Amino acid sequence: MPRVEIPPPYRGPTRGEDRVEVEGRTVLECLRAVDARYPGFLPQVLDAEGRVHRFVRLFVNGEEIERSALHASVAAGDRVEVLAAIAGG
Repeated sequence: MPRVEIPPPYRGPTRGEDRVEVEGRTVLECLRAVDARYPGFLPQVLDAEGRVHRFVRLFVNGEEIERSALHASVAAGDRVEVLAAIAGG
């Protein structure tokens, strides 16, 4: 099973879980699977049109993927990482 790694700012819906193993064949399916288990997670990552928020970065096995690559394939044992870009001011 792929594993989705959740950054601290997005762990509210996951009740503090930092990793969630899910069924999914694409990055998007994995993110949706996390949201199915922990409602409220997906809106933190995707906007209302289903696009990755501009302040979110996604990685598969440590490699950043394009914002438009939500349909990139993942396999059992792969790691999908969500990174929340925090801006200071």
